[in-house]
Amino acid sequence: MIKGRTFMAIVVVFAFWYLLAYVFKTQILPYPHLVFSALLPSLGKGLGGHFLVSTYRILLSLLWALILAVPFGLYLGRRRRIDELVSPMIYLIYPIPKIVFLPLILLLFGLGDLSKIFIIFIIVFFQILVTTRDAAKGIDEEQILSVLSLGARPKQIFLHAIFPACLPKILTSLRISIGTSIAVLFFVESFATENGLGFFILDAWSTLDYLSMYTGIMGMGVLGVIFYEGVDRIERKYCRWMFNP
Repeated sequence: MIKGRTFMAIVVVFAFWYLLAYVFKTQILPYPHLVFSALLPSLGKGLGGHFLVSTYRILLSLLWALILAVPFGLYLGRRRRIDELVSPMIYLIYPIPKIVFLPLILLLFGLGDLSKIFIIFIIVFFQILVTTRDAAKGIDEEQILSVLSLGARPKQIFLHAIFPACLPKILTSLRISIGTSIAVLFFVESFATENGLGFFILDAWSTLDYLSMYTGIMGMGVLGVIFYEGVDRIERKYCRWMFNP
């Protein structure tokens, strides 16, 4: 079910789209209703399959980034000496645009899904890692001491005090990573592949099939909405204190 704010956002975006299409009056920017009329033919060209492939790549990349970056970030945030040793390496590697390693990654992992998943993974990994580490550093020590006074063990402190306190910022970093991963997805699917939304969009563009091209772009938008809505649901369920006045 579409929430009110999501519906309003859709209305605003399509109204702006109609306005631009009316102003420019060109086949390169068709009216939204013409794009919707091309949706079923695009599905016949495999748009649904391309959508599923892209979803799989994004989902797996984000999942592995979370599994590895969150525990590591929490550990660094609570271990000052270890953080002082590791942080310089993070600061050295993090600013490097990882996309420049794509030719090397393609040689190492081949032209299949693994290379595309890996390049997205290493980009969002550092975003989640740095945010999680900083969140763990900012926890009030009184919260930790109150749990220690109850006889909690180190593992219990991480699970029941540190992780819940950092979860809102972890989810924020995940939202940022979703946008980044979809942008990177388009790039990695633009060559050396025959599936995915990026390939579908560029293939339609190369044949001047602008209606199909826009259905692919809409597919990427829908992909983003699905992931963002999923993160919002997780936040409402596990960070309930943020929504209580």
